[in-house]
Amino acid sequence: MKRTKLFSLLMGIACMMLMSNFSRAIAQTNGTLTFTFTQSVPAGTTATKNVMAVWIEDNAGTFVKTKMRFWGNGTNDHLPSWVTKSTQNVTDATTGATCTASTTPTAFGVKTITWDGKGAVSGTLMPDGVYKVWIESSYCNPQPANGTHWLITSFSFTKGPVAEHLTPTGDANFSAITSDWVPTFTGVQTNEAKNNISVYPNPTNGIVNINIKNSLKGTIKVENITGETVFEENVDVTGSKVETIDLSKLANGNYFVKVQSSDSKVAEDFKIVLGK
Repeated sequence: MKRTKLFSLLMGIACMMLMSNFSRAIAQTNGTLTFTFTQSVPAGTTATKNVMAVWIEDNAGTFVKTKMRFWGNGTNDHLPSWVTKSTQNVTDATTGATCTASTTPTAFGVKTITWDGKGAVSGTLMPDGVYKVWIESSYCNPQPANGTHWLITSFSFTKGPVAEHLTPTGDANFSAITSDWVPTFTGVQTNEAKNNISVYPNPTNGIVNINIKNSLKGTIKVENITGETVFEENVDVTGSKVETIDLSKLANGNYFVKVQSSDSKVAEDFKIVLGK
């Protein structure tokens, strides 16, 4: 009896450890995707109207969230792929009638969507990994059976703790494409770094204070969302000190302040928003 109880206890502990490791393995990084594209009037046409949908899927092809859906009573059969994938879920999506030259957005031109990393059905943060932005468009009424006036394409990006800036190659219909995934976090890579550094104000108009609470010799770097270093200086602090840096000459946007000690015992990343 005692052996049976001991075995059950050990199995229970093993299962708990396995579940704990499994939970840690599935990272779920907060952040924002900003996806922009330009849709041109299809060559050889005089199209002035456009029915379209933009949505997110995971890499396995499972629907995540609709971000745009524009159609009318007479054109609501023109987005067959979106209807099948989404079952017409438009939670948090921008919706409206068929796009024309006088609507917002217009039928053709620049369009932008943002995604908060959450699913439409559960409303919870999605696991990190590869996702796709899908664009489906139909620019005539009725849609011909051969699909001549029906467009669909997708672009992949990676949701995770690392900022990603992409400029995918488009085509004659979709161009000037940018995809920016920006994680929202204050990362602490070592235990020694915890509570040692704070950065403020955030958002900032350019002046950034870095409060170093314990002695530190190393570097302060600022990177933009593409990973390019736009500011760097050495620091040698004994005791505590507030280092102030001026980023007011940089363009508005998201940046990462990275504080690294020369002995690699301290490494902290802070996302800041610059807006003047």
